[in-house]
Amino acid sequence: MLANYLIGLREGLEAGLIVGILVAYLRKSGRRDLLPKLWIGIAAAIAVSLGLGAILTWGPSTLSFQAQEAIGGGLSIVAVGFVTWMVLWMAKHAPTLSRELRERADSAIVGGGIGLVVLGVVSVGREGIETAIFVWATVASTQDPVASFVGVVLGILTAVALAALISLGFLRIDLGRFFRWTGVVLVVVAAGVFAYGVGDLQEAGILPGVGQHALNLAAVVPPTSWWGILLAGLFNVTAEPTWLQVIVWVLYIAIVMPLFVLRQRPKRPRTGDTASAQPAAASATPDAVTGTAPASNSA
Repeated sequence: MLANYLIGLREGLEAGLIVGILVAYLRKSGRRDLLPKLWIGIAAAIAVSLGLGAILTWGPSTLSFQAQEAIGGGLSIVAVGFVTWMVLWMAKHAPTLSRELRERADSAIVGGGIGLVVLGVVSVGREGIETAIFVWATVASTQDPVASFVGVVLGILTAVALAALISLGFLRIDLGRFFRWTGVVLVVVAAGVFAYGVGDLQEAGILPGVGQHALNLAAVVPPTSWWGILLAGLFNVTAEPTWLQVIVWVLYIAIVMPLFVLRQRPKRPRTGDTASAQPAAASATPDAVTGTAPASNSA
């Protein structure tokens, strides 16, 4: 439940901030008449995400066990790919996100109202599709799907409330630090989903090594204990992982975590770029829309 809450919170807050930036920009530029077009695109993106979630939930139910395991394992790995891309992309583009969205909004306005519909679909739909696939993968790997579903719903509702408070100027949080720490946790969660997907593919007979267990953690982490349930729900820790599951988990952490950390480091300005650093710093704080703390308080 906690992992899905975190996913819903992070993805929902990203989508909420994107919507807030676009809405505020249209209002400030005197183009309130185009807001309905933007909302149509956002509504379409939400509908597509919900539809994808429904297909993933009920679509494979009539298939054979091997087919379900193959689809589940494949989609779990696809979900890991989406989340990995999202975490690394946000680590790189967060400082300039507001400026990039304003530039896209300008292009959409020039292209007519349909451009804003497309912008709404693409901007919010990307977050929604990522959330649908990754949440489905984490829910499929847990023994309590109801609690996992409740967790993601609560996370999204919390994100909507936070995004509204930030957009209205009632709340200011250090978004850089928020996305940094949630990114670290999501990398570990994604590693667990990756290992779970590999296990599904092994059970489907697509990958070798099924039944070749590397560890037996039942004595160290009792599956029925509260902390065993917590680790299983948050990081997909299983009592008897196979050798291949352990290998892919370790390799994923060893490759993705350093990439994520390196992208968090600010680039040192070259000599003579001091003047251009001021506009860049300004764009890193997306007005009151994102509510980012002043540079002196940012991590």
